[in-house]
Amino acid sequence: MIDFKKYEEYYKNTLYTLMNTPSPSGYYHEVMPVVKKLCEAEGCGFEMTRKGCGIITVKGEDDTVIGCAAHCDTLGAMVRHIADNGDITFTRVGGPMLNTLDGEYCTVLTRDGRKYTGTFLSCSPAAHVYGDADSRRRDEENMYVRLDEVCGSAEDIEKLGIENGNYIFIDPKTEFTPSGFIKSRFIDDKASVACLLTAAHIINEEKIKLPHTVKMIITIYEEVGHGASWVPSDITEMLGVDMGCIGKDLACDEYKVSICAKDSSGPYDYTMTNKLVSLAKENGLDYAVDIYPYYGSDVGAMYRSGYDIPGALIGTGVHASHGMERTHMNGIKNTVLLILSYLLSK
Repeated sequence: MIDFKKYEEYYKNTLYTLMNTPSPSGYYHEVMPVVKKLCEAEGCGFEMTRKGCGIITVKGEDDTVIGCAAHCDTLGAMVRHIADNGDITFTRVGGPMLNTLDGEYCTVLTRDGRKYTGTFLSCSPAAHVYGDADSRRRDEENMYVRLDEVCGSAEDIEKLGIENGNYIFIDPKTEFTPSGFIKSRFIDDKASVACLLTAAHIINEEKIKLPHTVKMIITIYEEVGHGASWVPSDITEMLGVDMGCIGKDLACDEYKVSICAKDSSGPYDYTMTNKLVSLAKENGLDYAVDIYPYYGSDVGAMYRSGYDIPGALIGTGVHASHGMERTHMNGIKNTVLLILSYLLSK
């Protein structure tokens, strides 16, 4: 069994780097060069699809190819309209819970690469002014972005190069606590991308020989439903690595690796799921098997595209998904070790 303690710092550094590289769905231009640099440091191959997804190749002892998929895209927003007074209204990219965005810092990216900071606010932002400051709905019609620039009109905003369709990045606020917790937005699913990169790092450091070649697909459109809608034709089965849910009727917590038997797309492959449960038991991993009714994954996108490939899903338990999320290094450890156990199996 691998001593994961040796690789905790690598994992944390990798995750912190990914978290602080903006990548809302469809915007891969900053994060994929980071992924490329990290995987090439481990001697892995890297290529990008025309759509912007990354494919990391770890060579094995035979030509059979198995796939792993995790998504690097996050939730975000986009400029929808610039009001006459200079307020920026927005539309969501993916499904961030807007009640958690009130008061959060953000960055607006112009098409020529300029970045301006701002804050998401309610249209009734001041308790001393608005009687409905507490009760006003937090939604796209009742919130805006206050830009940190001297401006008081739409013309002032437009002079900065800001226009409709510009991305708005939400600050992740990533922290690692002394008790082992990771607090941040976008643990879903950059924690899983960091798990795959850490697995590749361990394989390289420990000089592990894999029985089969592995292609790790890092998708960039999962949060909007079509992340792994295309996969390389030589992949024979697919392991999705995404967050595990925590809450009502669920066995998973932040310290476990979740094995998902079924989500909104239907059941995952029965044979693969059984194999993952067996591997978790054989290696003494802390795990849970759960069903997620309001959940979709890259494997689901692959299924909907018609691929004849079995797929399964695992991931660390994540609390408060699509809000201020949290997981624990024990959940990360169990996830990385299950990934390695799967990659080493025939």
